[in-house]
Parts: sequence; C-alpha cells; structure tokens
Amino acid sequence: MAKDARPEIPDDLLRLQRAANAAQREATADTYSPEAWRPWLEASEAVQRAVTEHAAATAGVSRYELEMAVKVAAREADEAA
Repeated sequence: MAKDARPEIPDDLLRLQRAANAAQREATADTYSPEAWRPWLEASEAVQRAVTEHAAATAGVSRYELEMAVKVAAREADEAA
C-alpha cells in the first residue's frame, strides 16, 4: 500500500464505528455508570472484531492501518452530517 493511502473501508465497518462514536458521545454526556457505558463498550468490541476479521481476510491490509482509516473516515462522516 502506498504511503498515506487509506485501505478500502467497507460500509459495514464505517457504520459500526459511527455507532460506537455515537454510543461514546451518549455515554460520556453524563456521569459515569457501568450501565450507561455498556452500549459504548459493546459497540467498540464489535468494531474491533469486525476490523480484525476484515484485515485477516484481506491480503495486504494491516489491521492497525485499517482501524485508523476506519476511525478517521467515521469521524469525517460524523462531522459532515
């Protein structure tokens, strides 16, 4: 992969990360409680599993680079919305 080139980001990974971002905003909007944070933690775990599976199934894709690209793309999509 060329330097500064993002790996291809499947729509499902982008949706999962955006859901995790939304859950994080909701969880951190109020005082901490395990119940309030559970959706964020579960959404984050789902993102991690999906990124790991996608990277493992895709030749030449670094798990770390994919994760970072997904986070950046989700943040950009959230800011554009």
